[in-house]
Amino acid sequence: MTSRVKYKKLRFEDLELLRELNEVFAVAFEDPKTHLTKKPSDAYLLGLLKKDHFISVIAQSEGQVVGGLVAYVLDKYEQERSEIYIYDLAVAEKFRRKGIARQLIFELKTIAKKHGAWVIFVQADKEDAPAIRLYQSMGTREDPFHFDISISE
Repeated sequence: MTSRVKYKKLRFEDLELLRELNEVFAVAFEDPKTHLTKKPSDAYLLGLLKKDHFISVIAQSEGQVVGGLVAYVLDKYEQERSEIYIYDLAVAEKFRRKGIARQLIFELKTIAKKHGAWVIFVQADKEDAPAIRLYQSMGTREDPFHFDISISE
């Protein structure tokens, strides 16, 4: 079913595609405040797209961004290897249940090998049953605690 969907790792010249992906995230996560109210400048996003540790892969259908992911390469200290952290992954509602999210992760696996990564990891909210099912089907579940530590205090 994903044959009409094309996948692409974003590069420096793909600023507008990254902006489109951010709009997909805003709708999919039902969080326009985070994703759309304080949009980063072109210079900021172009700088991000240049960085080797920033990875973004999109899914497009008929030229429209319908999903994607943003991930970060984390260089490890205990061995000469890295891990890839999927920070955000979403697919527009109309395109869900077609294998797009799974294929995005497969695309990331190929990229991860080039970075010398030994694992990809991701978090999912307890309420997000579809994400949990997807990630469980692709990997081993762990139950860590997540803490946000404020830097403003």
